[in-house]
Amino acid sequence: MRRALTLATLSLLLLAPGAGSTPRAAAPATLKWQSWDAGLRAAVKARRPILVDVYTDWCGWCRRMDGDVYRRADVRDYLAQRFVTIKLDAEAADEASYEGRMYTSSSLASYFRVTGYPTTIFLKSDGAHLANVPGYVPADRFLLLLRYVGEGAMDRGDSFDDFVKSEAAR
Repeated sequence: MRRALTLATLSLLLLAPGAGSTPRAAAPATLKWQSWDAGLRAAVKARRPILVDVYTDWCGWCRRMDGDVYRRADVRDYLAQRFVTIKLDAEAADEASYEGRMYTSSSLASYFRVTGYPTTIFLKSDGAHLANVPGYVPADRFLLLLRYVGEGAMDRGDSFDDFVKSEAAR
């Protein structure tokens, strides 16, 4: 129940008016995205949480997330230092293994109850599910979310709202 409340609060806070800002110029470098199985193995080895970008080829907001958010240097650098990043095509038929079962990428997206694109899924380094964040999230807000997960505030049970307030006070 608490996790559901946290996820609902996260979604509302991330989509709140004024949450976005003008994106900064993006550096040409890109993130190192991994496949599902390779990413899960890498996360266990590196002991890093996992960010899964669930997308479709036809999704305009997915392309905007790639261009405005993932290409931004501060987001890209934080992800490279703290997370293992996985791209999951929600319409693909390629095989993926999770918790001892075989899925297609499409059925795996369904397993995680992804119903819109893009959706960002956060997993612990062992693959345990932390949260889904549906929709496009502006880069500054997304970086706060990454720090909330990457610095362990979510695991400690801190609310996202309290985390944002403490960051603003810094």
